Amino acid sequence: VPPDSGGVLAKIESGEFTIADAIGALEDGTPLHLAHRWPVRTPRPIAERLTGARPFVTGQRVFDLFFPVLEGGNAAVPGGFGTGKTIIEQSLAKYAEADIVVYVGCGERGNEMTDVLTEFPTLVDPRTGRPVMDRAVLIVNTSNMPVAAREASIYMGVTVAEYFRDQGNRVALMIDSTSRWAEALREMAARMQEMPGEEGYPTYLASRLGQFFERAGSVRALGSPERNGAVTIIGAISPPGGDFSEPVTQAALRVAGAMWALDASLAHQRHFPAVDWDSSFSLYAAQVTPWFSEHGGPDWAAARAALLDLLQKERELRDIASLVGPEALEDRDHLIMEVAALVREGVLRQSAYDPNDAVCSPHKTHALASAALALLRAGEAALARGTPFADLDLAPARMALVSLRDAAEGDVETRAAEAGRAAAALAGSQPVVPARA
Repeated sequence: VPPDSGGVLAKIESGEFTIADAIGALEDGTPLHLAHRWPVRTPRPIAERLTGARPFVTGQRVFDLFFPVLEGGNAAVPGGFGTGKTIIEQSLAKYAEADIVVYVGCGERGNEMTDVLTEFPTLVDPRTGRPVMDRAVLIVNTSNMPVAAREASIYMGVTVAEYFRDQGNRVALMIDSTSRWAEALREMAARMQEMPGEEGYPTYLASRLGQFFERAGSVRALGSPERNGAVTIIGAISPPGGDFSEPVTQAALRVAGAMWALDASLAHQRHFPAVDWDSSFSLYAAQVTPWFSEHGGPDWAAARAALLDLLQKERELRDIASLVGPEALEDRDHLIMEVAALVREGVLRQSAYDPNDAVCSPHKTHALASAALALLRAGEAALARGTPFADLDLAPARMALVSLRDAAEGDVETRAAEAGRAAAALAGSQPVVPARA
């Protein structure tokens, strides 16, 4: 029944029908069909908007641990050319915990959408054992299509997402990319001779983008039986030259609940996902912490805060070392830089080619974070005993952490115990006593 109709069902037919044939009617004579029309720019009505507490679990450690997104929330993913925006969106479409994935290729190159169309049917959803394509809706709008179709493509995507949401599904909507939509909006505004704003974009760019992002959310659907669904929007942004001060990025940041800023320097170092942990943020972290504490580990919030503080200290120490040289740093500073480098390589970095590392559960993410912090505490304990940093043997603990990162989900407990023993052995390091002449 269309959401703008209602009443008592008077009759229902049996047999075979097309979507144009009436299959029944309400008491007031309204005919019912197997499909109905809906204007894509109008949000589908709901019974109630809910305040959720469940996160949108991505399977990517840097997002789940540092910058989580609420299920029914939204996130902006700005990044320059080659920083991995499309790969991140495709990884989320493959591995994120969602019942339905709607992927909108808005103004993308044809070869990228061809890769999606050929790869998705070959991938297997680990939760159901069925092809990922069975839960995916692809809306393809390549760069050689009309700009009017490009401007309408994201509205088509969110309307399809709302349709499945109204059935009680958790839907993830991937937009790649929002900048191409904004460029189409600018071109259409210019053809209609509307007043241009900053960099030629129409003055209503920010309001249009805000209205679109507001269509995300967790809701109770109309009708019966009672159904709760959610639409989570992840929108990639391609700022020219990687300049985050351009209008589309700034308009998205005003309304987005999270930002995953991609750094070109990290991408050039082959660090993926190339997320800049200094510029990125999440407004949902406190809201989803209880869920992660239950499913990941009880000290999830403390581990998150400690690792963020560690990475911030490392960046400050690198700035100091570039001025005065690394020799001027104290032993504890060297330890912080060593452990932070291990956190970047072993915890935040993921390989899409390793089946055990392409997607990571909250439990494994917490185990890796705990192992890294245990190594830091063990090193500090050894330094407090008088052991110089140069004499600390960090290799066993480093190898144990890498082994935990590469472990399958069934081996996480065993590898985490090994990492704990390696850290304990480091904490018991004895200081080197100089020999007497």
